[in-house]
Amino acid sequence: MKYKKILLTGGSGSLGHAIIKSGLFSNLLSPSSEILDSTNPIKIKKFFGENDFDAIIHCAALARMSECELNPEKAVLVNTIGTSNLVISTLEKEKKSGKPIRFIFISTDGVYPGTKGNYSEDSETIPYNKYGWTKLGAECAVNTLSNFCIIRTSFFDPENIKFEDAATDAYSSKVPIDYLVKSINTLLNSDFAGTMNIGRGRRPDYQHYKEFKPDIKKCTLKDILKTVPFAMAKDASMNISLWKRMEKEKDAKKLE
Repeated sequence: MKYKKILLTGGSGSLGHAIIKSGLFSNLLSPSSEILDSTNPIKIKKFFGENDFDAIIHCAALARMSECELNPEKAVLVNTIGTSNLVISTLEKEKKSGKPIRFIFISTDGVYPGTKGNYSEDSETIPYNKYGWTKLGAECAVNTLSNFCIIRTSFFDPENIKFEDAATDAYSSKVPIDYLVKSINTLLNSDFAGTMNIGRGRRPDYQHYKEFKPDIKKCTLKDILKTVPFAMAKDASMNISLWKRMEKEKDAKKLE
């Protein structure tokens, strides 16, 4: 483990909980939102001043797309401004200590248009809903850091697939949550700086979920769009060649 102490935001969320539960990350600081509220610069500065850490995994977000559509002010405040607040305090802490802080930011495949798929990290970023726009705004702030990694991904919890059907004509590169946790650990301890797509191969959402929920039913994207108040991607699949190269290099080092 490269880093002596890691600050985790969003520890009470599904991804944060999985990170804590994994046991892959030693010396985690996981304050509640009452203690470290990313929308409150005063609380952030206080926490950053009273605690030592050399890495941050920023998972805290307003991730429900329906809530982002119905309450865009809150979505901007939490996802965009909240992340920017953390970045500002990170820059200030780095300036005082003279040492860079590793910053891992969990973004989304929703920053891409979601129409043709196979998006690489250099593809155009034109989000198709408000959630994606707030995450893209957050990415802009994170890019002002030096030792950062933006992870664009889409994940799900195989043990908590609540819906009964999934689209056979909507494509993505979704990953199970445990896969993402291991990927975060790899990137945290790598020297990579920049943006990385994390996903599996392009498959219909139905197939992604059926692997873990065999009785899930088939439907179409049109069926789903009738029931939700936000736009969804026709093809959000990502080009993951950069990530695959990193995985191969990691495996090669293990054999040395």
